[in-house]
Amino acid sequence: MRSVVTFTCPDGPGIVHAVTGAVVLMCGNILESQQYSSPDTGRFFLRFEVEHETDRDLLHIALRDVARHYDGEVTTDEAGRLVRTLILGSKAPHCVSALLSHARAGSLPITVPLVLANHDDLAPLAAFYEVPFESLKVDGSDTKAEFEQRVRQAMSELNIELVVLARYMRIVSPELCDDLAGRLINIHHSFLPGFKGADPYAQAHARGVKLIGATAHFVTADLDEGPIIAQRVTPVSHARSVQQMREIGRDIEAVTLTNAVKLWAEHRILLDGVRTVIFD
Repeated sequence: MRSVVTFTCPDGPGIVHAVTGAVVLMCGNILESQQYSSPDTGRFFLRFEVEHETDRDLLHIALRDVARHYDGEVTTDEAGRLVRTLILGSKAPHCVSALLSHARAGSLPITVPLVLANHDDLAPLAAFYEVPFESLKVDGSDTKAEFEQRVRQAMSELNIELVVLARYMRIVSPELCDDLAGRLINIHHSFLPGFKGADPYAQAHARGVKLIGATAHFVTADLDEGPIIAQRVTPVSHARSVQQMREIGRDIEAVTLTNAVKLWAEHRILLDGVRTVIFD
């Protein structure tokens, strides 16, 4: 069998030797490995894929003992396993469509038991991909609490591991952010200057922006300030209309969010304080 392992701990001598030694004792063969030592936080990060004959639980126990020795943490999982993912949406279909399309094509290692939205607009899209769909109106604090309670309920009932805000146009409560820390990913447009409001592309067009893009990040209680996972930009000229800029922006958002979800599902994102270490 093949497993993917992540290992983090305070940096120091002998870590790689100890980890690889434990793998050898489990008759494992490391097929791919990446590591990083953070000069800012003094922490060590390691991700590797290993082929082994022993039970995965035994491999994890062996590596857990090493992690305890170095005051660190280790995760082990089946390489390529489909991550159970809840998608939250509103009206815009582009990000939801990209995730479902890549999942169906097998290029994104997730399975989606449910698309949950605060409008009905995405129901036909979910039906096309044969994914269950629910909508709950959110127009105030009471309905917002009901929606987030349904998120928690769905996570428990459907064994959800990751929640993706695929242009879900509502602010998530600090409580849900805390509950899903490191498991809640959002996408938003990325401009300089930073335009806020209902139509940032019209504002960008009016100001003559030369670059438009998107940022995928973990959601925290600080709005749009969570650890960054992936970013993309593309140049635009004065000749682009507002509608053309919207279309370009939608494409970038879809690609960036899909890439971020893929990195998470493949255990390629490790947190280093408020920054991310990305092993791609």
